[in-house]
Amino acid sequence: MLPAQRQERILEELQRSGGVRVSDLTELLGVSDMTIRRDLDALARRGLISKVHGGATLPRRGSTDEPGFEAKSSQERPAKEAIARHAAEFVQPGTAIAISAGTTTHAFARYLTRIPELTVVTNSLPVAEVLHAHDRPDRVVVLVGGVRTPSDALVGPVAVQTIRSLHVDCLFMGVHGIDLGAGFTSPNLVEAETNRAMVAATRRLVVLADHTKWGVVGLSTIASLDEASVLITDTGLEPEAREALTGRVGELLLVEPAQIGLVKVPSLDAAGVSA
Repeated sequence: MLPAQRQERILEELQRSGGVRVSDLTELLGVSDMTIRRDLDALARRGLISKVHGGATLPRRGSTDEPGFEAKSSQERPAKEAIARHAAEFVQPGTAIAISAGTTTHAFARYLTRIPELTVVTNSLPVAEVLHAHDRPDRVVVLVGGVRTPSDALVGPVAVQTIRSLHVDCLFMGVHGIDLGAGFTSPNLVEAETNRAMVAATRRLVVLADHTKWGVVGLSTIASLDEASVLITDTGLEPEAREALTGRVGELLLVEPAQIGLVKVPSLDAAGVSA
């Protein structure tokens, strides 16, 4: 197993349990104590874990914590890929869409390369780079300007002014956190303002967020839950969270990371009966 594969497996164990011991990891991965410690050192340098005596835990997430694009890219990759693939099914040829910054929306952009006659508005440098790499004469990409954030988003007054002059059919938005009270949130005040401008400019909001975003509250609210026409997440979402979100978002879709498939959560009527 390559170091990158081991480190991803360690992250998966951390996401599952919240903490890992070096002794358990050596047995699980079949490598030496020193190998595991080097892997933990590498993950800690990237800000993905917090080292503790004898093992590691997930870093504490404050309302203003904002991991960089590279750090987020290595987290929940199977889930993000599945979410991105299904999100592309909502894109029709000949439409105008907006894409916010984020690692899941970056994965989503790769599935757009074969859809004809699209106009794409984005404030994400990585998304723009994906579309530029597959340059086609029947696609228009509008990259709004602004100040660059740790998530490689362009934000601020210039971005907001540009977005406010536009009208798109659908916005595909990544978020930092999802909470019943706070809604969809971001740790970055200026990025939240830019995303709010995108929400105001669209007819339909589709949120792309893996299950680890549930219960996370960033500093600033982007949109309330009921503003989302669709929330696409993965089957790692806890049953209690599924129940809480059903009826609050327009439609809740769950995808299976291991075998890309789709589970549609039925909406409930006023009596709580499945539709």
